[in-house]
Amino acid sequence: MPVPRLTRLSPWWLICAVSAVGLMLGVYGLSKPPVLTPLQQVHQQYVADLARLDSAVQQLKQGIDSRQSEATLRQRLFTARLAWKRVEFLAELYNPETAKSINGANLPEVDEVDKKVEQPEGLQVIEAGLFPHDPANQAELVQQAAMLVSNVGRLGKVAATNEMTDSHVFDAMRLDVFRVISLGITGFDAPLAHTSIPEAAEALESLRRHLTFYDLRNRDEALSLQLDRAFTDAIAQLRQSPDFNQFDRLTFIAKRANPLSSLLLDAQQSLDIPVFRENRLLSPSARTLNDPDAFDPAYFVSSTDDRPTTERVELGKLLFFDPVLSGNGQRTCATCHQPDRAFTDGETKSLAVGSGSAARNAPTLLNAALQASQFMDSRVVYLEDQAGDVIANKTEMHGSLTTAVQTMQQQAHYRQLFAKAYSAGVTEQTVKNALASYVRSLSEMDSRVDKHLRGQAVALTPAEQQGFNLFMGKGQCATCHFFPLFNGTVPPAYAKTESEVLGTPATAANKTLDTDLGRFRTTDMAEHRYAFKTPTVRHSARTAPYMHNGVYRTLEEVIDFYNRGGGQGLGFNLPNQTLPPYSLHLTRSEQAALVAFLKAL
Repeated sequence: MPVPRLTRLSPWWLICAVSAVGLMLGVYGLSKPPVLTPLQQVHQQYVADLARLDSAVQQLKQGIDSRQSEATLRQRLFTARLAWKRVEFLAELYNPETAKSINGANLPEVDEVDKKVEQPEGLQVIEAGLFPHDPANQAELVQQAAMLVSNVGRLGKVAATNEMTDSHVFDAMRLDVFRVISLGITGFDAPLAHTSIPEAAEALESLRRHLTFYDLRNRDEALSLQLDRAFTDAIAQLRQSPDFNQFDRLTFIAKRANPLSSLLLDAQQSLDIPVFRENRLLSPSARTLNDPDAFDPAYFVSSTDDRPTTERVELGKLLFFDPVLSGNGQRTCATCHQPDRAFTDGETKSLAVGSGSAARNAPTLLNAALQASQFMDSRVVYLEDQAGDVIANKTEMHGSLTTAVQTMQQQAHYRQLFAKAYSAGVTEQTVKNALASYVRSLSEMDSRVDKHLRGQAVALTPAEQQGFNLFMGKGQCATCHFFPLFNGTVPPAYAKTESEVLGTPATAANKTLDTDLGRFRTTDMAEHRYAFKTPTVRHSARTAPYMHNGVYRTLEEVIDFYNRGGGQGLGFNLPNQTLPPYSLHLTRSEQAALVAFLKAL
C-alpha cells in the first residue's frame, strides 16, 4: 500500500524534522508533549516556512523547465515571492548574503577591492525574464531557477544551527516593518510585476504570526490588543488597495506602519527583552524611521575618537568660514557651500581658484553625514578625507594643510580652541576632524513632511500628498532615493550608499551624453562608467542647478529627464545604465505634484 505523501520535503528538510523530533523526545520524554519557549516556536515556524518556500521555488523551477505558459509562470513566481516574504525578516538577519542571492536587485554587484563583478541572480532576475516573457531567454531562466532552488536549500541547511535570541527576533521584526516602508511599498524588489503591496501584507502577516509566540497578553493585555489592531489595520489597507499606483503610502506610513513599529518596541520592552545598544546609523531603539533622532550623524567615523563634541563643532564652524585654509587667503569652505543656499553656491559648476570652473556642481552639505561615501564619485569614505581633498584641490581651495596648521599654531585663539577640543592640539588630523564635526552637525530630519509623518498637526496640501505617493510609488524615485533619508543609503541597514548610472546629458538640449566618467575614474571598472552617487533630494528647492554638471536649472527639468527614462530614454547608447530606460508615463499634473512634494521636503 502506498505511503500517503503529506508534503514535498527535500532530504535536508527530513533531516531537520527528524533531528527536531528526536531532540524533543530526548528532552521531554514520550509521556507528555513538549512545552516550547517562544524562541523555539519562532525557530520551528521558520523551518516550516522555509519548507514552504522550498516547495514554491521547486514548483517555479518545474514550470520553467517544462515551458509552462507565461500566466502560469508569473503566478508561480508570485507564489514564491509570497513565500519568501514570510521568511525574509529572519533570512536577512541570519543569512544576508544568501538572502541577497535570493532577492537582490537585478543589477551587477561590484567588488571594488577584488575588482570583480558578481552578476545578479534570484527572484528579480527571473521576474525580468517573465515581464515580458521572451522564449529566447529560456536557458537563462532555467539556470536562474536552478540557482534559486540551490540558494533556498542553503537557507534550510543552516537553519538548524542559527543561534537566535529574543532580542534578535524583535529587532528583525521592526527592521522588517522598516523594510516594508522603504523597499516593499516602493516596488524596489518587484519593479516589473508590481506585486509589492500584497507582498507587504504577507510580510506583516508573518510578523503577526511570530508575535503570537510571545505571551504579551498576560503581560499587558491592553498593549496586546492595541498591537493586534495595528496589524489588522495595516494589513487591511494593503489588502484593500486597488493597485500599486493608487496605494496611499502617506496614510499607510503615518497611520499604520509608524504606530506598528512603535508598538513592537513597546511590546519588546514590556516582555523585558533587551533592545540592542550597538552602534548603527539607524538607532536600534528608533520607534519609527521618522523619529528626529532615528539616525546618528556621527556613525560614519573612522573611530570613536572622531565623534563630534560641542567644542569640535564650534571650532569646525569657525574654520569653515576662515580663509586660512585656502592658498590665496581669499577663499573659504562657504565660498562654494553657502548656508543661505542650503550649503551650495547656485553655480552650474563651482568657480575655480583664479579663473574657470571646478569639475562639478557643488552638492549640499546638509545631511552629508548620513551617507557612507563622499564626493559625487564616492572616492572617499570619511568627511575628514573629503575636507583634506578639497583643501588640497588646485581648483577648489589650492591650500596646504601643513601651512594652515603652522599658521594656526602661531595664533593664540586657535591654540586655545584646539586645546579644549583635542588633547593633540592643532594638527592636520584635528583640523580635518573639526571641519567634519561641523558638517555632521548639519543634519536634520524636520521638514513639514517629517512632522506630518510623525502625526503632528502639520498639514500637507493635496498636491504635496499626491507628490509623496508618486515619489514612493509610480514615479519610482524612492527606489534610488530611499525613504526617509531620500538619498542612496540603502535601507533597512543603512550601511551602504549606492551610485547610479543615469545618462545625464551635457546640455539641457538633451542631445549628447555628458563626458564626465564619474566613479569610473576612481575604480576603472566598466560598470562604474558615468556612475554618480545618489544624493539627497532634501532641501532640493534651494540647491539648483541640478545633476553633477548643473545641467538642469529647475526641478521640472529634472523630473522630465527621469520621466523619459534617463539617457537611454533620450536615445543615448548606454548599456550600463542602472536607471530604468522606459518612460514613467507621468502626466503634467503628476510631475507638478512631485515638484510640490520636493519643495515641502
